[in-house]
Amino acid sequence: MMKQLMTLTVCLLTFIGFSQNERIDDLTVKLAYQEADSTKVDLSLMLIDELYAVKDYDKALLYVNQTAKLSEKLNYTKGLAESTYFRALIYSQRNDYFNAIDNYDKSRKYYLQISDTLGIAKVSNSIGLLEIQRGNYTIGLQNSLAAIDVFEKQNLVDELSSAYNNLAEAYFKTNQIDKAIDFNFKALDVGKRINDRNGIIASTKNIADLYALRKEHRKAIEYYENVLEMLNPTKDQNLRGEILPKLGSQYLEFKEYDKAAEFLVEGLKYNREQNNQEGILLTLNAIGNLNLQKRKVKLAELQLNEAYSIAQKIDNKAALLENYKLHIALDSTRGYFQNAFFWQNKYYDLKEEISKIDQPIFSNDLEPLDLGQSNSIVEEMNNFDSQSNSNVKKTWLNNPLVLYAALAATAILLTLLLLIVLKNKTYRETLIEQKEKLKQEQLRSEAILEQTHHLEEVNQVKDKLFSIVSHDLKDSISSIKAFLDLLKEDSISKEEFRELIPELSENANNASSLLFNLLNWSKSQMQNLEPNPELFNIQDVFHTKMALVEQKVEDKRIVLIDESQRDFVYADKSMVEIVIQNLITNAVKFSRTGDVITVSNQDVNGKALICVEDTGVGISEENIKKLFNANKNFTTVGTKNEKGTGLGLTIAKDLVELNNGRIWVESTENVGSKFFIELPKSAPKA
Repeated sequence: MMKQLMTLTVCLLTFIGFSQNERIDDLTVKLAYQEADSTKVDLSLMLIDELYAVKDYDKALLYVNQTAKLSEKLNYTKGLAESTYFRALIYSQRNDYFNAIDNYDKSRKYYLQISDTLGIAKVSNSIGLLEIQRGNYTIGLQNSLAAIDVFEKQNLVDELSSAYNNLAEAYFKTNQIDKAIDFNFKALDVGKRINDRNGIIASTKNIADLYALRKEHRKAIEYYENVLEMLNPTKDQNLRGEILPKLGSQYLEFKEYDKAAEFLVEGLKYNREQNNQEGILLTLNAIGNLNLQKRKVKLAELQLNEAYSIAQKIDNKAALLENYKLHIALDSTRGYFQNAFFWQNKYYDLKEEISKIDQPIFSNDLEPLDLGQSNSIVEEMNNFDSQSNSNVKKTWLNNPLVLYAALAATAILLTLLLLIVLKNKTYRETLIEQKEKLKQEQLRSEAILEQTHHLEEVNQVKDKLFSIVSHDLKDSISSIKAFLDLLKEDSISKEEFRELIPELSENANNASSLLFNLLNWSKSQMQNLEPNPELFNIQDVFHTKMALVEQKVEDKRIVLIDESQRDFVYADKSMVEIVIQNLITNAVKFSRTGDVITVSNQDVNGKALICVEDTGVGISEENIKKLFNANKNFTTVGTKNEKGTGLGLTIAKDLVELNNGRIWVESTENVGSKFFIELPKSAPKA
């Protein structure tokens, strides 16, 4: 049966080939006997279309040149537009970018002369495809978006399929995942309408990949399984080898080990049979991860080592990066921390290398090109950057509803600051009095000297605490002032005011909660810096403090990953909250657009190990030595020129050590930083 099917397929392809060749021969004969008029131009264009379809570009280009000359002689603008357009397509296929762009430009001008909207749209869509392939995503998006409207109005499904796929790829490359998913669904719908099997499979796979990237694993599983059902065992072997390990990896996200193992084992066997190195690599990484999670360390080591060897041979950087990450976990699990450190260095080096390869600059809100304008394509490309820079991004400060929260926060803040100043003055006076007594009496008992020294330390810590409180709340005060200025100038309508009431309420609650906690902590600790330890869930602290930086994270388009888990710490909860908030705020401050911040905690040797990690600008070795030193008063500006007092990490160190813990940092410039805190999980034994 299979032999009969293959024979039928070969015959069908042969018949199609003969039919196409027969049509080319027929058009060639007709063209030879046709008089030199517009009909001959139209016939020639049909022949060029057939030659382009069979990729006979040399012969097609010969007819293009002849057709263009005849069209020019006859003053036949449509013939000039079409022949120039075909010339641009051929140059695109030959990767001759500048000649392609030049001919697209000329072709569009001809189409504009005869008001051929469809022709202009075809040019724009072709330019979009060309620019997207070259990595010029912004220009590519503009051109394809301009073509979409025309194609949709005329229901040109073939052209729509091309445009939708262009846009889906461009949005994916520029990390606009939601829009990429949207246009892949549109491409899928068109593919079903024209019964394009390959297009349907490609769009369905893309949707699954995007859902996996967005960590919507159930949806990813659904679409990966749909792809598997559509695959032909003989024609789609490489794609099947790719889908099986991806599907297994998605089940692994839910710890459905049996289901994951089913697909991964099948995928490994299938890819080995096909000698598909890419598929073998993906499967070995995934199955190594599975065995690592199931504590089958030896088996995981063999699989990850084989994957490492393949990744180096075929130069798959993405899979190699994943392999480094799994090797770190493997050696950490086995306690081989020196080896883990070796893999970690390779991981960050490769991550930095990959980040430099493709860093597209784009705007989220693009306007399609005006197809009715006659500006040259090159001019539009040169002027695009200056146009995109004129867009002003609106922020929540343009909304009016922060007034009530601002007033309440201001009152609480002023009360807190007044209390701090008064208490600070009292301690300074006490310190001066003690020093005067020391001068008069000259000799004091060893116990009193020790007490005075303690008072000096207390005063220094409190000074630093008050400074960092002011530092942490400075941004809120600046935001309040900006809002009040807008309100004073009547820049906000009543409708805008009502719409933003829910957001105002949430912001007010967050600000009030922060100020209330700081005020209570300050009152309770003013007489003594001794901690008041208790058992509390560190995950709750993470969730509270991450909520306070949501707006800044969104503004800077930072990815905030929560890998925390429910676990208990024995310490002063208020002090730990201040430390965690400081570390998260610093991570946001020194992260760039698209960077990742990860918060986590784990049990290490009976103690709680807390980590706040970012992929931001990092810290030099010279500056690391200054971070926790109160005397250095070291500070740097953030990635958006955020300023600081330089005391946040100093007070964090004091508060952690007061709770029998320790704090340290590991950082590499332009790679990122990891701040660790180690705290006890139970009261010390007497």
